[in-house]
Amino acid sequence: MKLRHKRRHARLNLLEMKPLLKPGLRFEPGDEGARVHVPRTSWLERQAVRFLNQPEVIRVRLDRLGAAVIRRCDGEHTLSEIAQMIHAEFGEQAEPLIPRLAAFIKMVEANGWLDWELAADE
Repeated sequence: MKLRHKRRHARLNLLEMKPLLKPGLRFEPGDEGARVHVPRTSWLERQAVRFLNQPEVIRVRLDRLGAAVIRRCDGEHTLSEIAQMIHAEFGEQAEPLIPRLAAFIKMVEANGWLDWELAADE
């Protein structure tokens, strides 16, 4: 008879991870926010670009707070450090900071814009 042992999985703390904007995405800063240029690379999108005269790049406008977060997604700063920088830059305007940051990161992650690095990989 075999005994089954539960494997302990290391839990990752999102605040200790370093977000990195995926290659191919381009961040364009502006006065009132910024834009992220997202290339249309899937097969269907390429066909739409070719045959339906759709734009090759989707331009997504970000407000000042979103632009400040995306600008710091460079693989150098942990999410916790980004939160501290956002609080230092925007103060009370960014509150409630952690829930807003988590919702924004979740949305950006759902769109496939981020890669992640562990903070311990230094």
